[in-house]
Amino acid sequence: MTGKVLPLRKCVACGQMIPKDQLFRVVRVDGKVQLDLSQKAQGRGAWVCKNPQCVALAEKKKSFNRAFKTPVSEEVINSIKMELENGSR
Repeated sequence: MTGKVLPLRKCVACGQMIPKDQLFRVVRVDGKVQLDLSQKAQGRGAWVCKNPQCVALAEKKKSFNRAFKTPVSEEVINSIKMELENGSR
């Protein structure tokens, strides 16, 4: 008998395939980009590792802009950083 398979997602910063419970999901809904802590919101999503290095790399490489094909506000990056400081789920 095999164990439960965890769904893998690719980090937009480092490119590693990681279980989605170890990633933050950022989603674009109706043209607005926001952090999706529930990981269930409708819309196009992009994933980033729950570590400061990957968040900084995604910001530097403009990975979210590329994933959503639209500019992503600094507010979204700051909300991810705040979640990291407050202890991610």
